[in-house]
Formats: sequence, C-alpha cells, structure tokens
Amino acid sequence: MENEKLFELMEKMYSDFKGSQEKLFSELQEIKKDVKDNSEKIGSVEKTVLRMEQNHGKKLEALFDGYKQNTEKLNNIEKEVSKHEEVILRRVR
Repeated sequence: MENEKLFELMEKMYSDFKGSQEKLFSELQEIKKDVKDNSEKIGSVEKTVLRMEQNHGKKLEALFDGYKQNTEKLNNIEKEVSKHEEVILRRVR
C-alpha cells in the first residue's frame, strides 16, 4: 500500500518535471527566435546608419568646399575694394 502511494507520488513528480522541462524548452526556443530576429534588425539598422553616414559625409564635404570657395571670393573682393578705396582717397586729397 505504501509502495503504491510512493509510486504514484513518483509518477506525479515525474510528469510535473516532464511538463516543466517541455515548457522551459519551448520558452528557450522562443527566446532563441527573438534573439535571431533582433540581431537581424540590428544588422539592418547598422547598414542604414553606415549608408546615412556616408551620404551625409559626402554632402558635408561638398558644403565645406562651398564655404571655402565663398571665403576665397570674399577675400579677393575685399582686396579689390581696398585697392579702390586707396585710389578714391588719393583723388579726394
């Protein structure tokens, strides 16, 4: 009689353990899937960021080249204006 109760208790413990093990296994599979999905998304984001950095880098380089050209033109204009100022001041005196 006691052996039967002990056996029933062991069967119940085994079935509970087996159910818990299967539940943990399925949860682990879901976690693996989520990790894989997230790593794919991160890879996609990294590619997008790199492409944006390259595109913006080219645009910024062109912008700075434009500023440099404008500065050079302004310096040339300033030199010409100062020459004309000297000529005008000589004539006024």
